Amino acid sequence: MSDFAPVTSVDNLRQHYGVPSRAASTKETPRINAAYRQLLEAAPFFALASIGPEGLDCSPRGDAANAVEIIDERTIAIPDRRGNNRLDTLENIVRDGRVALLFLIPGCDEALRINGTAIVTVDADLLASLAKEGREPASAVIVTIQTMYFQCARAIRRAGLWDAAMHCDRASLPSAGDLIRSVDPDFDGTVYDNTLPDRQSKTLY
Repeated sequence: MSDFAPVTSVDNLRQHYGVPSRAASTKETPRINAAYRQLLEAAPFFALASIGPEGLDCSPRGDAANAVEIIDERTIAIPDRRGNNRLDTLENIVRDGRVALLFLIPGCDEALRINGTAIVTVDADLLASLAKEGREPASAVIVTIQTMYFQCARAIRRAGLWDAAMHCDRASLPSAGDLIRSVDPDFDGTVYDNTLPDRQSKTLY
């Protein structure tokens, strides 16, 4: 348990922070308008948060060009491309449809947030329409938007996220094989790392 005293009421929290600005309060919309559509169509990457009986999960999602398909002003479709088959997100959605999405656009300091409800579908016509590189996704997540709004630039600017000077030297961090071996000492991380680039290049879709 933490020794730090928690804030225990919303009233106390609000008193500490004060009233949000008009811009912060009015930027929400339940529909994809023309301006938000531009952000959504430009975003190749997002994080998808879900909740289930075991707790919360948040997974990265990305695709060439736009990462989702806009069905209508209240609905988007997310293709579930090839992955590790853990199905953490999909199992959560099947049991509890509440989701939250955070979209990032390289070079843009504003992020886009969507909250809504989701289902998993294997509808054949939809999956065929979402095919890329000649391969259909295994399933699709359909999100009904409850609210969407942009997140101001401060966090991304503080992080210097798009500043190349801030990018790390990948070789200075543990490899994928090292990370697995850190929790499974008998795992052959070297073989895994040596075969990973070719395996990933052949299984993106």
